[in-house]
Amino acid sequence: MRLPSRVAAVAGAVVLMAGGATLATAPTAAAVSTPSNCQYRWYTPHNAKTTAGVNLRTGPSTGYTSLGILAKGTGFTHYCIAYPNGTNWAWGKVTSGANRGKSGWVAYSYLTH
Repeated sequence: MRLPSRVAAVAGAVVLMAGGATLATAPTAAAVSTPSNCQYRWYTPHNAKTTAGVNLRTGPSTGYTSLGILAKGTGFTHYCIAYPNGTNWAWGKVTSGANRGKSGWVAYSYLTH
C-alpha cells in the first residue's frame, strides 16, 4: 500500500524525533503550497536553470514587483505554471545563487531543463 506524501513526511519526522536514521526526501508538488493563480500544477517538481539574467517576480507578469535578478545558470525548482495573456510563467523556489531560498515567478521562456 502506498502512503500519501504528507503521511510519509509525518512518519519520517516521527522516526527522526524518536532517534531514528536521517530521512531525506524531495517534496512533491502536492506537498508544496502553491499560489492560487497557478493554472497547472506538476505532479513532481521540475528542476531548471535560468538561460539568462531574469527577474524573480511576486506574480506571473512583468507588472509585478521584482524580488531580485537571477543570474544566468541559477537553479530554480518550479511547481506550477500560469499563462496569463498567452505567456507562460513558472512559480517555484530559487535553489542556488544570491537569491537562494526565495520563492516567486519566472518567465518560463528563460528556463531550461
